[in-house]
Amino acid sequence: MTSPAQTFPIHGPGLRGERRPRVAIVGRAGSGKHSIFRAAASTATCHERLAGVGPAYEECVVEVGIDQISLVSLPGLDGLHDLDADACVTLKYLVWGDRWPAIARHEAHQPAGAFAAPDVLLVVLDATALERDLELALELAQLGRPMVFALNRMDEARARRRFINVRALATQLGAPVVPTVAHMGIGLADLYSTVVRTAREARSARSRPPVPAPSPHIAAQLQAIAAIARQPEVAAAFAVPDTLLTMQLAEHDGYFAQELQAHFPAQHAALVAARAAAGAALPRPLAEEIHADRHHRAASMYEAVSRPGGEGAPPRWQLWADDLFLHPRWGFAGSLAVFALVLLFVFEVSAFLDSLTVARLIAWAEPWQPTDLAGVVARAVLDGFIGLAGIVIPYMIPLVLLLVWLEESGIMHRVAFVVDRGFHRLGLHGGVALPFLMGLGCNVPALAATAAVTHGRDRTVASLLITFLPCSARSAIILAVGGKYLGGLGVFALFMLAPVVVSLVGKLLKRRYPETTPGMIQEIPPYAVPTLRALAANTWERSRDIVTIVLPLLVAGSVVLALLGHFGADAWINLALTPVTSWWLGLPVALGVPILFGVLRKELSLLMVFQALGTQELGGVLDTVQIATFLVFLTFYVPCVSTFAMMLRLLGRRDALYSVVLSIGVALAVAAAVRWPLELVGLATRAAG
Repeated sequence: MTSPAQTFPIHGPGLRGERRPRVAIVGRAGSGKHSIFRAAASTATCHERLAGVGPAYEECVVEVGIDQISLVSLPGLDGLHDLDADACVTLKYLVWGDRWPAIARHEAHQPAGAFAAPDVLLVVLDATALERDLELALELAQLGRPMVFALNRMDEARARRRFINVRALATQLGAPVVPTVAHMGIGLADLYSTVVRTAREARSARSRPPVPAPSPHIAAQLQAIAAIARQPEVAAAFAVPDTLLTMQLAEHDGYFAQELQAHFPAQHAALVAARAAAGAALPRPLAEEIHADRHHRAASMYEAVSRPGGEGAPPRWQLWADDLFLHPRWGFAGSLAVFALVLLFVFEVSAFLDSLTVARLIAWAEPWQPTDLAGVVARAVLDGFIGLAGIVIPYMIPLVLLLVWLEESGIMHRVAFVVDRGFHRLGLHGGVALPFLMGLGCNVPALAATAAVTHGRDRTVASLLITFLPCSARSAIILAVGGKYLGGLGVFALFMLAPVVVSLVGKLLKRRYPETTPGMIQEIPPYAVPTLRALAANTWERSRDIVTIVLPLLVAGSVVLALLGHFGADAWINLALTPVTSWWLGLPVALGVPILFGVLRKELSLLMVFQALGTQELGGVLDTVQIATFLVFLTFYVPCVSTFAMMLRLLGRRDALYSVVLSIGVALAVAAAVRWPLELVGLATRAAG
C-alpha cells in the first residue's frame, strides 16, 4: 500500500530558478537545526566556508510542491554580541551575503564565492529551553528579515509537562511558529510550506516581523547612538538596518565599534561619549542594562506562552514571586532572603546537628589518649572519620539538600540572575551564586557544586575564590573567640574582610586567567515543586565524592600529624614555623603546631591552641592585636585537607597546589595588613597616654 501524496496549494507564481528564495536555518547548537536540514536535504549538498574561513555551512535545493528553496544550514549562533571570529563571519553572511560594504573591503578574507544573503530566516527554537532561545529570537529580529520559527523537540517538552501555546507565541513574536519533532519528521511539511508562503509574502514586504523596541528608559538613552547610526555616510558604509547598528554600537560590539573607530573617528568619539552619558543616567552600564532588559522581555514572553491558554494572565502568586526575585530593584530583597535562609542553616540548624552528633563523638573519644604507636595510629584514623562526620552530618547533607531544593524549585536560577552583575566584576557569571552560598557552610560541597555549573576558566576561578569564604568551621571560631575578646564590632569587621579579600583576589585571578569564556545567559525556569526522588538523587550526586576523595586524604593527614606529635616532632615543627608565627604574625612560637593542624579541621586548631598555651582564657596570654591576627590568618589560609582533595580532583595538581600557595600568601598578606596598623595604633595610644 502506497502512502498518500503530500499536497501543496498554489498561492501564486512558482518560486523556481532565479525566483528561488534562499532560506537560512539559524539557531543554537543542539536545537535541532541539523535534523531539520537533513530531513529535507538532497544528495547534492554543497559544503562551503563563509568567506573561506570559519566553520562550514551546507546548502541544497529543496522541492516544496511546485516551489523550490535554497536551504542553507548555518553554524550554531548563540547571539549577535560578543562574537568570536567564526560567529562574526556568520553575522556578516546574514546581513551582507557576498556583497560586503566599504567598511569590510579591507579585510584579508573576502567572499570566495557567490552567495546571496538569505531571504528568509528559519529560526529553530528548542521547546525544552524556550526561555533561552527567545532572547536569540529578539536579537535576530533586528536583522529586519522575514522569519519563520520552528518550535522543535515538542515531544520532549510534553513529556516534561511543558505546555506551550503556539498561537500565543506567534502573536508575541509577530511571525509564524510551527511545532516540530524533527528527528521523527513530524511537522516538517507544514514548516517548509510556511517558509515558502513567507518567502512569497516577503516580495510584497508583508511578512517582516516587528523589530522589538527596548524599554522606554533605555530607548531614551539610545537616541544619541541611533543618530550616529543614521548618519548617511555611516549608514552607507555599514549597510545594515539602523536598529541593528544602533544596538551593536550601544552594546559595544567589538567588530562594529572597531570599524567605526577606524573609518569614522569623530563619530566613534561621539559614540563613546553617548555610551558614557547613558551609563551615568542608568542604574548600570548601558550594555548590561540592554542585556537585562532583553532577558527580562524574553522571560516575560516565555511566562506568557508556557501554560495552557497562554493568553491568560499568570497566577497572582507567580507575579508576586517574580516581583520578589526578578524585579530590577526588589529582586535583591528576594536574594537576601535566600542568603538569610542559608545562613540560618549554617549558624543555627547545622550547629544544632553538630551538637547532637559530632560534638558527642568528640566527647566520647576524648578520654582515649593512647601512648603506644598502634594506639596513636588508631586514634588518628578515628579522628579522621570523626572529622568526615563533622563535615557530612551537620553541614553538608542539610545544606546541600536545602540548596538543591532551591535549585529544583527555580528560585536559585532567579537569585543567580539578580546577582549576575556582581559576579561579572570577578569575571564570573551569576550561576556560581549557588556554590558560593554553599561555601558559607562547607567549601567541599561548594566545590562539588562548582563542577556542575561551570567549566574551564570559570571553574578554576570560582573554585579558587570559594576557598576564601569563611565556612561554618571558621565562622564558629570567629564567633567564639572574636565575640569574647574583640566584641561585636571586631567580629563584624572580620566577616567583612571576606568579601573584600574575594574581590581583590578575583581581580588578581582575572589577570592570571584572562576572560576567554563566552558570556553566560542565566535561564529562568518555571517554578516547580521538587520531588523527593529528584532531591535525593541530586543531593547524593553532589555529596558522594566526599567519601571516595576526601575521606582517604583526611585519614592520611590525621595519621601523619599524629605521628609527628608521637615522635616528638612538635618542637621541630614550631621551630620551622617560627618565621611565620613569631616574626611575621607576632604570635607565640608554640602556636605553630595548632596552625598546622588546622588543615585537618579548623576547630581542631582552636582546641590545640588551648593546649599549647595551657589555658582557655586567651586574653591572659594574647593581646587584642595577636587575637585579631590569629583569627585573620586562620580564616584565609588553607581551608582544610578535604578542600584540597576536592581542588585536586576538579582542577588537577597544578592549580590545586597553586590554590595552597595562593591561600597561604593571601592569609599572610591580610594578617600583616591587619596586624601592623593595629600595632601602630596601639603604640600611638600608649605614647599619647
